Amino acid sequence: MASRKALGAVFAILIILTGLNFFFLNGIREESLQIRQILSTMTPVTVERTVTQVSYVSTVVTVQAARASYSEIYEAVKDSVVLIRVFTTGGQGLGSGFVYDTRGHIITNYHVIRGATSIRVVFANGDMYAAKVVGTDIDSDLAVIRIENPPSGLKPLKLGNSTALKIGEEVIAIGNPFGLEGTLTTGVVSQKGRLLPTGRGYSIPGVIQTDAAINPGNSGGPLLNLQGEVVGVNTAIEATGVGIGYAVPSSIVARVVPSLIEKGSYQRSWMGVSGITLDMDIAAAGGYAVKKGVLISEVVQNSPAQKAGLRGGTRNVVVNGIPVRVGGDVIVAIDNQPINSIDDLITYLEEKTSPGQTINLTIVRNNQTLQIPLRLETRP
Repeated sequence: MASRKALGAVFAILIILTGLNFFFLNGIREESLQIRQILSTMTPVTVERTVTQVSYVSTVVTVQAARASYSEIYEAVKDSVVLIRVFTTGGQGLGSGFVYDTRGHIITNYHVIRGATSIRVVFANGDMYAAKVVGTDIDSDLAVIRIENPPSGLKPLKLGNSTALKIGEEVIAIGNPFGLEGTLTTGVVSQKGRLLPTGRGYSIPGVIQTDAAINPGNSGGPLLNLQGEVVGVNTAIEATGVGIGYAVPSSIVARVVPSLIEKGSYQRSWMGVSGITLDMDIAAAGGYAVKKGVLISEVVQNSPAQKAGLRGGTRNVVVNGIPVRVGGDVIVAIDNQPINSIDDLITYLEEKTSPGQTINLTIVRNNQTLQIPLRLETRP
């Protein structure tokens, strides 16, 4: 009797579980149908997102695939980069250069051909030609020489836009370090806007700093971007550091070289002041309300600056252990363009002005802002 009751209980439980299972299955079916309906309404959104992502990835891949390799760039420009042999009364030297036009003009550094009594230009295929100096500019360390009987088929290199360079952008230097012809080195733009002294009291502004290996013999050769355009002329290395080289930017090359070809020289603007970059410590020591700009230390006699009424320093102070002359005017803008440093000032004069041009200076004097017109003259 007990076993019959137990079997009945088990049977009852099975009936209950079967009913529950049927209930849950129906519930799942209904929820599944609802989910399918919801998914069907979301499908267009999912497809749109997928297409957008694929398009983005495709664009990136395309850009990367279009990039030329170092080998391709070298092959494209190697016939335009030359070895320059210079003979002087004191001996001989080597440098680099590159073809500027089909007339046989070659761009190089002034210090490469300085004092030359004869010059030879050697191409990558070994062909050698005599050349003569056309024009020089010591204040940019640029020079133009011309092959006396230029061959046909010369391949000029294109000047790029050095102002568009970004810190970290890859660059290529090609030249003849230590006489090792056709050497390619690579690196990045380490910094822009450096000042490079010329040895006669002035500085080359806007100089490109790079870690691409530049050595003696590279001077005058091109610094190229990854489009094979010349963004600078390799000029110097840092004597106290390893792996630091400098190149004159193409923005200066583009202004100076045409004048060297046409006139043999280049005339640049001159204000007639010496000064330093103002910072917060100098500003505090000198009692200036502004903390950026160019503090005028001295004004040259009979210069455009003196004629315009600019004032130099009046007293000396010591700032962080360094003597500084303060009390002079602070230049904060030229033609409404902010001037935050001495490099800003020199670069603006180099790239934006010419002798005879009148510029409008914004200065701070005794913590008052003044507008002063100044007519530029030719640098002596």
